[in-house]
Amino acid sequence: MRLSLTFPLTLRLLWRDARAGELRLLAAALVIAVAAFSAVGFFTDRVREALETEAHQLLGADLLLVADHPWPDAARAAARRQGLTLAETVTFPSMVSAGEGAGAVTELADIKAATANYPLRGRLRIADGPGLPDREAQDAPAPGSAWLEERLATGLGVAVGDTVSVGGTRLRVVALLTLEPDKGVNFFALAPRLLMNQADLAATGLLQEGSRASYRLMAAGPAARIAAYRDAMEKHLGRGERLEDARSARPEIRSALDRAQKFLGLAALLSVALAAAGVGLAARRYVQRHLDPCAILRCLGVTQGRLLALYAGQLLALAALASLAGVALGFVAHYGLYRGLAGLVPAALPAPSWRPAAAGLACGFVLLFGFAGPPLLQLRRVSTLRVIRRELGAPEGGALGIALAGLAALFALMVWVAGELKLAAFVAGGLLGAVLLFALAARGLVAFTGRLARAVPAAGWGWRQGLVSLSRHRGAVVVQIVALSLGVTALLLLSVTRADLVAAWRQAAPADAPNRFVVNIQPEQRQAVARYMDRAGLAVDLAPMVRGRLTDVSGRPVSAADYAEERAQRLVEREFNLSYAADLPAGNTVTAGRWFAPGETKVASVEEGLAKTLGLKVGDDLTFSIAGEPVTLKIIGLRRLNWDSMRVNFFVLTPPGVLEPFPASWITSFHLPDERANATAALVRAFPNLTVIDVGAILRQIQSVLDQVVQAVQFVFLFTVAAGLVVLYGALVSAFDERRRELAVMRALGARSAQLRRSLMAEFAAVGALSGLLSAVAAQTIGWVVARQVFDLDLAVKPWLPVAAALALAVLVSAAASLGIRRLLQTPAVEALRSE
Repeated sequence: MRLSLTFPLTLRLLWRDARAGELRLLAAALVIAVAAFSAVGFFTDRVREALETEAHQLLGADLLLVADHPWPDAARAAARRQGLTLAETVTFPSMVSAGEGAGAVTELADIKAATANYPLRGRLRIADGPGLPDREAQDAPAPGSAWLEERLATGLGVAVGDTVSVGGTRLRVVALLTLEPDKGVNFFALAPRLLMNQADLAATGLLQEGSRASYRLMAAGPAARIAAYRDAMEKHLGRGERLEDARSARPEIRSALDRAQKFLGLAALLSVALAAAGVGLAARRYVQRHLDPCAILRCLGVTQGRLLALYAGQLLALAALASLAGVALGFVAHYGLYRGLAGLVPAALPAPSWRPAAAGLACGFVLLFGFAGPPLLQLRRVSTLRVIRRELGAPEGGALGIALAGLAALFALMVWVAGELKLAAFVAGGLLGAVLLFALAARGLVAFTGRLARAVPAAGWGWRQGLVSLSRHRGAVVVQIVALSLGVTALLLLSVTRADLVAAWRQAAPADAPNRFVVNIQPEQRQAVARYMDRAGLAVDLAPMVRGRLTDVSGRPVSAADYAEERAQRLVEREFNLSYAADLPAGNTVTAGRWFAPGETKVASVEEGLAKTLGLKVGDDLTFSIAGEPVTLKIIGLRRLNWDSMRVNFFVLTPPGVLEPFPASWITSFHLPDERANATAALVRAFPNLTVIDVGAILRQIQSVLDQVVQAVQFVFLFTVAAGLVVLYGALVSAFDERRRELAVMRALGARSAQLRRSLMAEFAAVGALSGLLSAVAAQTIGWVVARQVFDLDLAVKPWLPVAAALALAVLVSAAASLGIRRLLQTPAVEALRSE
């Protein structure tokens, strides 16, 4: 058979099988897997392209110098020698108020004070009011004025033309800020922005000793001069100083997007895994139904090689068509992700590149040939004797190799999606473990159901026969239950259990837990603030806070490069908030070592989580740089903190007499009832430099961000549901093929269609109920373990959830099976027996 004849015959066979429905299951599984894979790929690729395309605008300059302290004049002088243009910003959180007297309203804002020529790259955009068209702004706000984001203006109840108080000065609102190019993706920007001129910063009195602020020096100019300036500055960077350019713009945003990509990618991975099971089931059925045509072709002289080429070409064409359809569906679906995460991504995304489409096509080919390729090899070895001996099935042998080939293909896709071998190995191991546990539990439940049916003869022949049939077809039933349980477990974890975790976390804090934090209290204000709080009926304990940077551990200099974990790197780079206390604070428990003895100095007590992250232990010496002076403290104890108490807590505590000589600010927390919310406005009016943080508002904003991410992940899990239904349908169709002769014999012996229908419906309803039961138990178990081990919470078990899940899945599976049952029972018994 020449190639010129093989290709047309391949297309004719493909068209025939497509019309006969032989390839529907394979095509559906492929389309769903590729669509899930491509949807996530298109979304993350376009966001990444947006960050790359607008890298300089994300910086607001060509080069950005960031520090937690003001930059020295030497940095500016070096830039001017290179002929570079400079701009500066200072960003910090503070309270903003509007109105007078008892009617004043306060809001926490993210203040940015900028020079007039900010930004150097990109443009600010402003509007004259909410909902009005915006326009480009040539410069930053003029002295004496401010631009507010609409969210802040709405919270304060102000409009353009009104005035707001920022610390010790008043600024006129002249516009609403609609776009700030270097703010980029607002993944971490929980507080709304107020943009003011840097010339007004001193009058606010907000930046004092111990204030947390980010100082940015922006530079723009020719690429060669920027590179020279960067090289010169890199040699003189100190602690807390870093450089950012187009290659490293906004690393926290890139890190967040990387995590989001992995999160969404792993959600898509479950869809791919379930679709792989559907491909495997469909490939097995495809092989079984093509044994006769292969045997006839062998009798007509077709060689094994030509036979393999014929069917491989058919699958190749199927892979191309299904993958293209999946890529198209994924492209449409990725707009759903964009809509769900609209608050976390740039407003305008560039056109997608070809990479996600290529990856989707590759996913389809790997998946199809990884799972359908090995069974296909069996077709070329079909015996010609099958033409006269129909009982001869597919050639035996190689089952383990076929399974390993499919698993290897799936694992390769896992590594691709996860982006790293370790994570893929954990996911694959967890998935395999879940499959094994579900399979063992399913076998046990199926056996129990069969025995229960035999012990209850009054249940009726149809229902009893259906339940007993579970045991007779145990292998196929276990596959169905495992596939359904995996998908439903994931959905329950993302919906019911996640909501329970959030609710348990909120309930863990006492009803009167502090919901306001006051920071930036200066030493000379300490007594006055305490008296003010006492007159206001607010019980507070003021704690000192000294800022210090960890430089050495037991004589060994430390840097971010010494740690692989991202959190450890951030902790080492930043300044710690240190404090001192004579007595063990409430909510603290000593877990190793001891607490301070009276009169003891030069020692420290460290929070155990911090010690674990940085690899610290009792007996280590910690050296901090405080106000430019080294201070060495020996760890004599580790503490566990009750973070849910919402009290003021510190990672590192010392006895009194160690940190008093150093500059400090004071911090406190208190509970403010809702009916007294205006008390913070009066506090800020009395002490304009204080920052009052509404923890409840921030937690609500964080929850809003998390809800958007979960919404996007749940959108991806719609593909998981579809893949689970494909697997269910594949298992049902395979079961129908296996039971066609069995039902025909029973009908020939006098069984009525109504009895057989009840039998099949009972069987599939039991499959759904058992799947729902297993998935609900698994989801609650995983949620409970996560709550205890990760969040240290007690998650309430919902006894009704397994019952509800079992009923819901029983109805769903029965509905899915009803169409196939109708077609199966409409086939005359004689025709079914002859076809066998």
